[in-house]
Amino acid sequence: MEERATSHLPAPDGVTTRLTVNSPDQMQELGRRLAKLLRPGDLVMLTGELGAGKTTLTRGLGEGLGVRGAVTSPTFVIARVHPPLGDGPPLVHVDAYRLGGGLDEMEDLDLDVSLTDSVIVVEWGEGKVEELTEERLHVFIHRTVGTASSPVATPGPPETDEVRHVVLRGVGERWVSVDLSVLSA
Repeated sequence: MEERATSHLPAPDGVTTRLTVNSPDQMQELGRRLAKLLRPGDLVMLTGELGAGKTTLTRGLGEGLGVRGAVTSPTFVIARVHPPLGDGPPLVHVDAYRLGGGLDEMEDLDLDVSLTDSVIVVEWGEGKVEELTEERLHVFIHRTVGTASSPVATPGPPETDEVRHVVLRGVGERWVSVDLSVLSA
């Protein structure tokens, strides 16, 4: 992974790190490394189009947190709780895509109850869960569409379809002292 500034992603607002991820394996590894920075009470919001890698990142988070159960998309069940295998926090994985309203509709999931003890990851949560806490990590994933310009397979950079530009933006006091740039190593 390499750190790279990209102009088509959100402008800095708080603590911001920009990365380029070249494969699903790297996205999952990013999740494993990010898990080391998370603690109970953290809210992670994932924003990106279909196929951007939100669930792949969350799968890595689950591995890094050491939780039970396969981390898969919770699209049809809305939320899944993955209890810890050790003494770490549970992972609550939410897909808010099918939820239309703001926090009112999210209240039925009791996320505010889980927030203090768990790491909560919400896909498609922008505009829906910000009111849960003033401190959150917002992860924007942008998928580059298209293929490499050369029709001949050559060693070098991956095909463009695999490339993801990721912006991690910490919001609130919790994230002021967290060095997100360690994720680009």
